[in-house]
Amino acid sequence: MESIPGGSYGDQYAGAKDFDFVEFVRRPTTIARLISVLFAIVVFGCISAAGYISTSTLTTHCIFNNNSDACHYGVAIGVLAFLACLFFLAVDVQFSSISNVSTRKQLVTADLGFSGIWTFLWFVGFCFLADQWRKSSIKTTYQTNHARAAIAFSFFSVFSWVTLTLMALQRYRQGDGFENNDSPPPYSNEYQGGYSGPTDHKSPYASFPQPSGENPPNSYQQPPHIPPEQPFGVPPTTSPPVMTEYNVPSY
Repeated sequence: MESIPGGSYGDQYAGAKDFDFVEFVRRPTTIARLISVLFAIVVFGCISAAGYISTSTLTTHCIFNNNSDACHYGVAIGVLAFLACLFFLAVDVQFSSISNVSTRKQLVTADLGFSGIWTFLWFVGFCFLADQWRKSSIKTTYQTNHARAAIAFSFFSVFSWVTLTLMALQRYRQGDGFENNDSPPPYSNEYQGGYSGPTDHKSPYASFPQPSGENPPNSYQQPPHIPPEQPFGVPPTTSPPVMTEYNVPSY
């Protein structure tokens, strides 16, 4: 899985996009897993095909210095590596649909731990098979070709699984930093004078201008008191009577 900024453990959030097979096959992680699958098939296939010699109907001997442990070891780590790569390929396909960050962390941690252990086991297997083959006296052309192929691809598997380990480590660090990030989410509902988009972009609308003057911008001034209007023909109750100069004529 590739490094995607803002994603969780090396991938985008669930439902971000549909599965693209071509893009999935082109990922470096997918390519490294497929190469590891091929190497594992060659190792346990060569040992299974020509690694045992039948001396009788009930007895077989390993071509690696008659040490059955060497043959069993090569077949075991090859088969388990093959199955593990298929499992993690299936996980990679469904990874984008997993919305639980804790589940993602567990899967990436399992990938990191398994890849690191199998890197060490492949190195041990290469050294073990090469040493036993050096001491072996059974060296026909058919057996020699298969034994050398098993030893060579055990050595190549060390580098392919180192690559998977480093990729898993990068994804783990990426996701661990995502969980420990205390920054606000990429979209905020807080009003900022207009639509609030991603935090790394400016708001498309300016905030409402504030008045300038002697008073502070947010200060409140009470308006002057205006007495209510009196109905027509009704004198005010609190004001003194209005004196006029008109006198009523006498008849």
